[in-house]
Amino acid sequence: MAIAWSESAASMEALSLSSPMSPPVILTQDELKKIAAYKAVEFVESGMVLGLGTGSTAKHAVDRIGELLRQGKLSNIVGIPTSKKTQEQAVSLGIPLSDLDNYPTIDLAIDGADEVDPHLNLVKGRGGSLLREKMVEGACKKFVCIVDESKLVKHLGGSGLALPVEIVPFCWKFTANKLQKLFQGSDCVAKLRNDGEGKPFVTDNGNYIVDLYLKKEMGDLQVASDAILRIAGVVEHGMFLDMATTVIVAGELGITVKNNVKEDEIQLRGRLTLVYLRRLFDLIKV
Repeated sequence: MAIAWSESAASMEALSLSSPMSPPVILTQDELKKIAAYKAVEFVESGMVLGLGTGSTAKHAVDRIGELLRQGKLSNIVGIPTSKKTQEQAVSLGIPLSDLDNYPTIDLAIDGADEVDPHLNLVKGRGGSLLREKMVEGACKKFVCIVDESKLVKHLGGSGLALPVEIVPFCWKFTANKLQKLFQGSDCVAKLRNDGEGKPFVTDNGNYIVDLYLKKEMGDLQVASDAILRIAGVVEHGMFLDMATTVIVAGELGITVKNNVKEDEIQLRGRLTLVYLRRLFDLIKV
């Protein structure tokens, strides 16, 4: 289960976008995404293997990484793209690429999200790349998620927009009906995603996507996740539970950095254990 984020327990910083004496700065949603992306790239160090996300927010991060490589401020970077679109972007920027077969452990992944709940659980995949995103971001030591404040929700599905589920094309209606019945208590409507020409949207993996629209909460997210994955025909879903180690939120008043409490607690326990061992060693010496 995800560890709840609270202002008192998690690391949090706010960076003002305007000085107290200046008039308010009105930023577009895309400008907020860019600010969050640039902040996330500050975590990148030379020599890292990076998971390169997909979507309008992650695109800014990939652009920034390419810019820093050209300037010589970063070097020896290897990128693992989460979609064909990101792969094309990275190639155009001169970012060296590889895959999980060659780099099964990734130092850092940067990607956006469609929803972020108070526990830092995410909904991703409205761009259609959820399977590769989950594979890459599940293999990283640190996953930094970047969003603008419009993506914050009280609970997953709370925006009223799609919760994507990637499925195999074979008998897709059968699978979609199973998914809808699974969440009938949440007044779920399951719809096959179409492309701009009225044909089924096809993922990079050759699969379809069924979008779930929920009017009520799903309840226990881990239970819901397991139930979705038990349906034959389902490949993966767009809930990223307890995966983000840091979420960077850009809003009109500045940037907020939220760290997963569990990661902070582990580090704290490690420091306390080290202090205890040192004291114990000193007693033994005496």
